[in-house]
Amino acid sequence: MSTFVLVPGAWHGAWTFEPLARRLRREGHEAYPLTLTGVGSRRHLLTSSVNLDTHILDVVNHLEDEQITDAVLVGHSYGGMVITGAADRAPERVAGLVYVDAAVPEDGDSIFSLVTDNERGWYLDGVGDNGYTSAPLPFFDPRATPHPLPSLMQAIRLDGTLDRFPSKDYVYATGWPGASPFAPLYERLREDSAWRTHAIDSGHNVMQGAPDELLKVLLSAADHAQR
Repeated sequence: MSTFVLVPGAWHGAWTFEPLARRLRREGHEAYPLTLTGVGSRRHLLTSSVNLDTHILDVVNHLEDEQITDAVLVGHSYGGMVITGAADRAPERVAGLVYVDAAVPEDGDSIFSLVTDNERGWYLDGVGDNGYTSAPLPFFDPRATPHPLPSLMQAIRLDGTLDRFPSKDYVYATGWPGASPFAPLYERLREDSAWRTHAIDSGHNVMQGAPDELLKVLLSAADHAQR
């Protein structure tokens, strides 16, 4: 049995991973889809001080509170920033990492620096409403909420590298309507023997677009993490 901690991308809450979490539980695993501070059901906590460090602590504190020592951290999109930071701060609690069409940052990167001008435009849309939030895009699920802009702009600070974690998977969505901002990253990782890479025919929201294929990747990741 593995314990999955599932971290959504920007603007989204735990609901985006909950159907997948239920399937993981039926397979005998623990699964915790998280809602990050200031987003979704925790939108009442949104202030100008919520940033990437806040979201990393959301995950680290969850690992500590639940006394998890075998976590497979799963991050979608911006969630890749969060799981990287959490694994760096609590490596003894992490058995594996799965990036779902997500950023894989190095020290000093921000999600803003890792995407293209197209995504940067998304992040800055709606900022004028209060100066510190990014508005959800019109085609998102109605449950999507404004996202704290500082978390998208803040550079991550890491003490170590991902080499400490032998179980690493990258899921690449091939169905972007235009160029994927993660294409160069995927091409690099697929040549790296330390990573298992998976190209899946789906749009960016892989949890909705290809849930069966994603479940297979997560179950395989659990097997590798337990070795």
